[in-house]
Amino acid sequence: MLRWLRKLRSLPAIPDAAWQATLNRYPFLAERPPADVERLRLLAAEFLRDKEFHGAHGFAITDEVALSIAAQAVLPLLHLPGGLNWYDDFVGVVVHPAEVVAPRSVIDEAGVVHEYEEVVAGEAMEHGPVMLSWQDVLASGVTSDEGYNVVIHEFAHKIDLRDGAADGCPPLPPGFDGSDGARGAREAWMSVMEQAYEAFREKTIMAERFGAEAPWLDDYGAQSISEFFAVACEAYFVNRAQFAQEEPALLRLFDEFFLKQRAA
Repeated sequence: MLRWLRKLRSLPAIPDAAWQATLNRYPFLAERPPADVERLRLLAAEFLRDKEFHGAHGFAITDEVALSIAAQAVLPLLHLPGGLNWYDDFVGVVVHPAEVVAPRSVIDEAGVVHEYEEVVAGEAMEHGPVMLSWQDVLASGVTSDEGYNVVIHEFAHKIDLRDGAADGCPPLPPGFDGSDGARGAREAWMSVMEQAYEAFREKTIMAERFGAEAPWLDDYGAQSISEFFAVACEAYFVNRAQFAQEEPALLRLFDEFFLKQRAA
């Protein structure tokens, strides 16, 4: 178990067979230039070196589990300056065998506390660990047509939370997309993101209440703009072609952030 992770803090040499098996299991990882696939492998090795995996309810963390999660978790970082620094607010990755029932509590406008249970496949907490369902991680190999990927979803939340706010806007460089300063960068991002989010919420409501065609993106994204960002990131990274058809404005915005920064 984890034979090639034993030397603490040294960069693990991911065996060729293990890496190829991961690419075969999650084909969207390999759908990019060879140089990008090699960088993805390096980032995955750094992730394995720096993060600690914990199995919940007796779940065993095997080589397959650790590498599958690492390779998908670093995909959004492929072209971002700083690499794994985007994930330096946590160390632990907790893996459950399947979905988890999580207790929730919310206070409405009248001050009344409502408690309920929610079934979750993953969860990311600011300055805290990332929780994932292995059942859903494994399913990511066959759900790219639906734009679904629980690992990318939760790590997109980590990117969003980097500036301390779950608001669907990651930290942006001054002058992002030709804007003027940090404030202008945020305004440029949010003008596109908010418009896309409101249009998505409208489609979701029309589908739920009036039987209209459901949007392609996971309707969980209608919960909040931060969830919409995470849901959109899933689809962007695992099914770019369909995402381009569904959300062309977001495609351009995400390309500016996730693809062009490192090249610049």
